[in-house]
Amino acid sequence: MPRISLAPRRSLFLRVTEWYTRRTYGKALDPVRALGHNRRVLFTDLRLEMSVAKWKALDADLKALATMASAASIGCSWCLDFGHWANRTRGMEAGKLRDVPVWRESELYSPLERDVMEYAEAMTANPPEVTDELAGRLLTALGEEAFVELTAMVAVENLRSRLNSALGLTSQGFKDHCEIPAAAGSAGAAGSAAGTVA
Repeated sequence: MPRISLAPRRSLFLRVTEWYTRRTYGKALDPVRALGHNRRVLFTDLRLEMSVAKWKALDADLKALATMASAASIGCSWCLDFGHWANRTRGMEAGKLRDVPVWRESELYSPLERDVMEYAEAMTANPPEVTDELAGRLLTALGEEAFVELTAMVAVENLRSRLNSALGLTSQGFKDHCEIPAAAGSAGAAGSAAGTVA
C-alpha cells in the first residue's frame, strides 16, 4: 500500500506528464503520481531520466541486469516489474530477466553478466562491498567509459528503488502484459506479441 496519496493536485505539469506516460507505457506511472506532490522533485527526476536514457556506452542487456539486480537487492517490486516489461519490450531474453533475483543459482548468465550483477549488489550493499578484484575484472572487460556508466547506472537505480520502496510503491502489473500473450495462444502469436507488446 502506498505511503503517500497517488492523487496529488492536478496541475497542468502533472496532467501533461501523466498523458505522456499513458501514451508511452499504457498507464500513468505510480512514481510520477507520488512525486507529483512536489513539482520540483518530479521535474528534476524527469530531467534525470531523460539524461540517463541517452547514456549508450554500456550494453543494454548488461545495463538491465545491473539495474534489476540492484532493485532486487533493495526489494523494489515496482522497479523489477517495470524493468522486466521495458526490457522484454526491447527484446531481451525473458529467462534472464526472470532469474535476476536468483542469478547465482541460474545457468543462463555469462561470466561477464555474473560480474555485472555481483557488482550491482556490492554497490547496493550498505556500506558498499565492491572489491578491487571485481572492479578490475569489469574494467578489463568493459573499458573505462562503460565501467563508469555501469557504476552510475547502479547509483541511479539505488535512487529509484530506494525512493519507490520508501514511498511504498509496488508492482503495477507491467510484467503481466509480457506473459499474457504467451499463455493465450500459439508460439507464433506469442513471438509476435513479444516483439510489439513485451
